[in-house]
Amino acid sequence: MATKKLKNRNVPNLRFPGFEGEWEERKLGEIAEFSKGKGISKSEIAENGITECIRYGELYTHYGEVIDEIKSRTNIDAQDLVFSKANDVIIPSSGETQLDIATASCVIKAGIALGGDLNIIRAACNGIFLSYYLNSKKKMDIARLAQGISVVHLYSSELAVLSIRFPTLNEQNKIASFLALIDRRIATQNKIIEDFRSLKQTVTKKLFSRRLKFKYPKGQYFPDWRETKFGELTEVVSSRNKNNEKLPVYSINNKSGFVPQNEQFDGIDSDERGYDIKMYKLIGKNTFAYNPARINVGSVGYSGELENIIISSLYVCFKTKESIRDQFLFQYLKTNFFGKEVAKNVEGGVRDYLFYDNFAKIKFYVPCIQEQDKIANVLSELDQKIAMQVSILQNLEEQKKYFLQKLFI
Repeated sequence: MATKKLKNRNVPNLRFPGFEGEWEERKLGEIAEFSKGKGISKSEIAENGITECIRYGELYTHYGEVIDEIKSRTNIDAQDLVFSKANDVIIPSSGETQLDIATASCVIKAGIALGGDLNIIRAACNGIFLSYYLNSKKKMDIARLAQGISVVHLYSSELAVLSIRFPTLNEQNKIASFLALIDRRIATQNKIIEDFRSLKQTVTKKLFSRRLKFKYPKGQYFPDWRETKFGELTEVVSSRNKNNEKLPVYSINNKSGFVPQNEQFDGIDSDERGYDIKMYKLIGKNTFAYNPARINVGSVGYSGELENIIISSLYVCFKTKESIRDQFLFQYLKTNFFGKEVAKNVEGGVRDYLFYDNFAKIKFYVPCIQEQDKIANVLSELDQKIAMQVSILQNLEEQKKYFLQKLFI
């Protein structure tokens, strides 16, 4: 690829070798015909359906710029449906938010039934190219075209006046093939991550159900697990930020555990919101914390080497005693076994809570220290492998983002 450093010319910053000249600017309505799909309700989706179909909400939940593997099927009579042609680009005609409605996808298979809240763009260009273009350079323009308050609508008449710049068909094909290749690699990486997570889930279930056991070096099994309660293994910590120190503010989420609060809440932390941080809790090393209203969805964190930070006073914080390893306990707190115990012990009305008193009552089987270490090491190694694969995925997504910025005008 060659990088162009030209000003005031209708060319992208990055081009494949052999392509020159300016891109032609046209209104989308000059090169495309528009139509709409026909209603397919959620109740009309059937696992054993005979007709592949796409509903509008699936565009931003299941699909990217290229749709080749269809997720849903229906048994609606064919005469009551509208079908795609290969190369059709579809985009919602109504939805909840402007950004959701600005999500375009190219259907590369003909004969797919298209739902009623879908605009169909049948353009004299490479549909995959157009789909990537609309989702990158034109996404915000399309979002601004959407009209409405509680429900927003995107009309074909608005899409028709959208200015689009096109290279030759050969260059469109080249760009489309290249970006689709990156997406296929991203899809493969997602599958690798999914497989690792599935493996960890299987191993975790076998370890904590004691179907998979460890042995001493000489071959005999470790002792039977003993029944205890969390109150016997942990103790509450609740040191407050009484001196009003301007320490980093953290929150807990169910994906990453401890995270800086300004990352959790769009760059704004508690101090900027005007909250009284003197009541916030000080967190030192090797401290557990969980949201009592969200522990049921895995909102628990372990500080590890993090220290001199503060979190909201709403969180329950505790440390372990010598009879249990932190990493073993942290792995257990992420299992379905613990989730079931949480469901039995929460209290509340509109929202369920698990405060420390009830947490402490939860019964728990714990192995000897040596077996705790082995279990924690196995599961931690799987976590590290998953994290490495997630990092690869993030790099691929950053590469895609870079090319989307540079390949289009």
